[in-house]
Amino acid sequence: MEKSSWDYWVQEALAKLESLKLLRSLRPIYLSKESNPSRKVALGVNYEVFDEMQPWDRSSVEVSISESTFQKWLLEIPSSGDDIVCGNGVTDHKVEQSKKLLLFSGNDYLGLSSHPTIGKAAAKAAREHGMGPRGSALICGYTSYHRELESCLANLKKKEDCLLCPTGFSANMAVMVALGNISSLLASAEKPPKKEKIAIFSDALNHASIIDGIRLAERQQNVEVHVYKHCDMSHLRSLLSSCALKKKVVVTDSLFSMDGDFAPMVELVKLRKRHGFLLVIDDAHGTFVCGKNGGGVAEEFNCERDVDICVGTLSKAAGCHGGFIACRHMLKSGFHVTAIRPPTVPPNLCRLRVTLSATHTADDLKQLIAALSCCINIQEIGSNSLYAYARL
Repeated sequence: MEKSSWDYWVQEALAKLESLKLLRSLRPIYLSKESNPSRKVALGVNYEVFDEMQPWDRSSVEVSISESTFQKWLLEIPSSGDDIVCGNGVTDHKVEQSKKLLLFSGNDYLGLSSHPTIGKAAAKAAREHGMGPRGSALICGYTSYHRELESCLANLKKKEDCLLCPTGFSANMAVMVALGNISSLLASAEKPPKKEKIAIFSDALNHASIIDGIRLAERQQNVEVHVYKHCDMSHLRSLLSSCALKKKVVVTDSLFSMDGDFAPMVELVKLRKRHGFLLVIDDAHGTFVCGKNGGGVAEEFNCERDVDICVGTLSKAAGCHGGFIACRHMLKSGFHVTAIRPPTVPPNLCRLRVTLSATHTADDLKQLIAALSCCINIQEIGSNSLYAYARL
């Protein structure tokens, strides 16, 4: 193993943590199903699978809001919603008429959040084991079920291991800070000198959670940050070539939610082989959607083995909650359409992010196009095209 490899640096950092008695282990506990007889559920519960869209699927895109809240939206009046219930649970005043909306801004890509099979499985687990974590993961909140899920996600991502997190946001924060801490653990002084810092190269349109994690690592004086133009491999190549630091990390969204474009995975892999950086991708929008087996963007581009760390979420296509970090290294230790404003788009311009899910119908799209056509030029697209794009 070469001394300059990330495997060696991680191994050295873990050894330093162990010498400082700061290395912690997760020990899964097994929850007893017999502790409360009233929670017993009959064995052999059948989890149904459906081939066609069902009525409940629409609940993920058909919602209602109060008329007053809707009017505040139209008038751009700041609001966090209307209080209509008193502390004793009695309605404070008459419930006003609601406004029906058809969502085109959600991330429930497969419509699984309202799937009865998922609801049944969650209810079964709650009846058998109750609610709440009972403690932190390091104490008693880490169970065999968590470990089983981690193993399944690691297998899906073709990685050695996986770590569950409360959210995808916290997962990205944890990865960036953990990588930054490697430089402080291996530093020859109290704080790593410039030559011992970690150089992080981040795409200009990366998710806010990545940016916040990098900023935190930067405040700890552990990293040197370089932002390359969005998906511009020439710019990234130039930055990598001119950087004198040995420890390099490139982090990018795999599928960018604002523009809907993929990271240039093939080019990133080529650069990784040349410069030896650690490749980290946030596959929040690609997991369970892209790839033959739902393995995400890396599977789609056949480069799973070339991605070192894959961050994901269970709150989008999976229709549940939580985040995860899958690793190659030992790093485990009306219509509601969201407007995208400056600086994401130039001043005096606007962009609409339209998110389609498995529960939207062709009629839904026609209604949306009709509504948008009143105020912007929109090119209608054919429904028979496998890869369809609309230009606004």
